[in-house]
Amino acid sequence: MKVKCAQLQALRKEFEILHMKEGESVFDYFSRTMLITSKMYIQGEKMEDVIVVEKILRSMTTKFDYVVCSIEESNNMDELSIDELQSSLLVHEQKVNCTTSEEQALKISMNNEFSTSKGSSRGRGRGRGRCNREGSRLTNYKSEDHHTYDPRWKGKGLENR
Repeated sequence: MKVKCAQLQALRKEFEILHMKEGESVFDYFSRTMLITSKMYIQGEKMEDVIVVEKILRSMTTKFDYVVCSIEESNNMDELSIDELQSSLLVHEQKVNCTTSEEQALKISMNNEFSTSKGSSRGRGRGRGRCNREGSRLTNYKSEDHHTYDPRWKGKGLENR
């Protein structure tokens, strides 16, 4: 009897400190939670669904905060089953993962577009010649045509070039 009581106390503590890990799926978190509650049941602990539901809701990661609030506001906690809660959270997780995948695809697309446009500007700059708008090199380019100020020209009649 003492062993059973000690095991139950250990399981209660495990249940109390239980929290969803960052990056853990809803399915995996529910599996861990239900494993502990099943072990508690085997040891004689009769736990109502409402206790498990409330525990899960308060121990979700912050990315579920607004969904947890929504579930609490729109449902009677005394009547919400563990299966209904799991279904609601799985649907939310699926939407979040889908949105995240779309955002990542967009970022990759934007990065590739930026890299492509960035790469096309190579070859421009001092000492590389001039090109017309079509990208063809201008052959009649002379250094005298380039009118920029260079302090080395001061006093040589070239200040305004």
